[in-house]
Amino acid sequence: MSGAQMVIACMERLGVETVFGYPGGAILPIYDALHGSSIDHVLTRHEQGAIHAAEGYARATGRTGTVFATSGPGATNLVTGIADAFMDSTPLVIITGQVATPLLGRDGFQEADVVGITMPITKHNYQVRETADLPRVLCEAYHLASTGRPGPVLVDIPKDVSSQVAPFVFPEAVEIPGYHPPTLPDALQLQRVCAAITEAQRPLLYIGGGIVSAGASEELRAFARQTGIPVVSTLMGLGAFPPDDPLFLGMLGMHGTYAANLAVQQCDLLIACGVRFDDRVTGKLELFSPHSKKVHIEIDPAEIEKNVRVDYPVIADAKQALQALRSMSPPCTCASWLAQVQAWGQEHPLTYSQDESSLKPQYVIDLLNEMTGSEAIVTTEVGQHQMWAAHFYRAKRPRTFLTSGGLGTMGFGFPAAIGAQLAVPEATVVCIAGDASFQMNIQELQTVAERNIPVKVMVINNRFLGMVRQWQKMFYENRLSESRIGAPDFVRVAEAYKVKGLRATTPDEARQVIVEALAHPGPVVVDFLVEEEENLFPMVPPGKGNHEILLRGWEE
Repeated sequence: MSGAQMVIACMERLGVETVFGYPGGAILPIYDALHGSSIDHVLTRHEQGAIHAAEGYARATGRTGTVFATSGPGATNLVTGIADAFMDSTPLVIITGQVATPLLGRDGFQEADVVGITMPITKHNYQVRETADLPRVLCEAYHLASTGRPGPVLVDIPKDVSSQVAPFVFPEAVEIPGYHPPTLPDALQLQRVCAAITEAQRPLLYIGGGIVSAGASEELRAFARQTGIPVVSTLMGLGAFPPDDPLFLGMLGMHGTYAANLAVQQCDLLIACGVRFDDRVTGKLELFSPHSKKVHIEIDPAEIEKNVRVDYPVIADAKQALQALRSMSPPCTCASWLAQVQAWGQEHPLTYSQDESSLKPQYVIDLLNEMTGSEAIVTTEVGQHQMWAAHFYRAKRPRTFLTSGGLGTMGFGFPAAIGAQLAVPEATVVCIAGDASFQMNIQELQTVAERNIPVKVMVINNRFLGMVRQWQKMFYENRLSESRIGAPDFVRVAEAYKVKGLRATTPDEARQVIVEALAHPGPVVVDFLVEEEENLFPMVPPGKGNHEILLRGWEE
């Protein structure tokens, strides 16, 4: 086989059904071999759209997403998405074309050292110099991406390597020396954790995206309900624990709930599972959960004590660890603690005030939550609307709230919704977008129009870079430097792409257009003209502890 034929044959054998990409000169042999294969190729209108779509596909299913791009600018246009997948532990295999091997290092046309560029933001990467190595490398790439802590793996293939012919030998098994991700927890360490739980008066479960990646939601629910320990979640963990469960206190951190942040501050045992103690969660490190002993259950040993000292490290798969803990842990005697944290939630719940004079962004998301019964797959862009979505769209299940956490990538949400919809065609998929973020990858309207992909885009249009404006008002003496942006007429833009466009300016109109959008069988863009200067609260100011949370405007 030619190298290009090997790539497609390996992908078919590995069960790859969908690939997102954009062709170009150096990867044309692979596109030629793709022609007529069983793999569905989704042509996006920008490589960044392709990789975010692959992220959405992977995040909605747990399967590895696949991306094709050509050399030079094709590969460098993927860098933001690769970094996003790396930060959020999303399994991807990225296959890039490269100039022929005799031209490597000679600054040939469309040459870029994509291996060097992406080394810090991939789980692993390869440049294949021998055609016969392709089956082994591709099998390793898919294995690495999907096992242990998931992440992106890049395979760079020079054009002559994909064109040359060699014997095709598909490996029967993948053996990578030195790569043995941990799964089972250490029994002695679990006994210590159980003893700490028994002694604790104010225990708290702090969960994150690692619960979703490990498929450990059921184990988490069973463990929490058995022990009676309350639960707080990171942004990436939303959906892993039922939002209506009495044990759930909401999201913690910079824009977390009052109850979640005070519980973290006052607990005496913090059981962190599938998290990395991100700075948006901890606030000022010296003030983070100062009274607690800390358990850290994490599959990636590099995360242990990277940011926060822990008393009980457990390097293991979260599902295996929670199953073992459940079998060992007695019910927790912390009813008074649970009553206290629930009282905090009742004292300062998430609220907003909607009247008939304007349209609040929180109200729009609340309506969407009501009308979908929290059963949709929701993706978000990044900004104020992302945090409002985290609070007011109450995802019931894992893999139904897809957002860019670690990198905070504007432009993620719309293409991610495309990938999620193609991965789960029977689902209602909604992208909650800001007017600025939506324009980052607005060209993908052509992708949804061409394939009639029924994604619904809800644009929370405040005519500002909302989060930037809020920070400028709060911390830069209201100097609004380049934060007011001009938005196009999104309805007319959608219609230019032959996509249905709708608009709402009042609460009644908002309800009507959401009903209409959800009933429409194809893609829809809805432009919600919301109050321009609505601010996002709660908020922990930078450099403060989580207990120094602002619940309302700083003027008060």
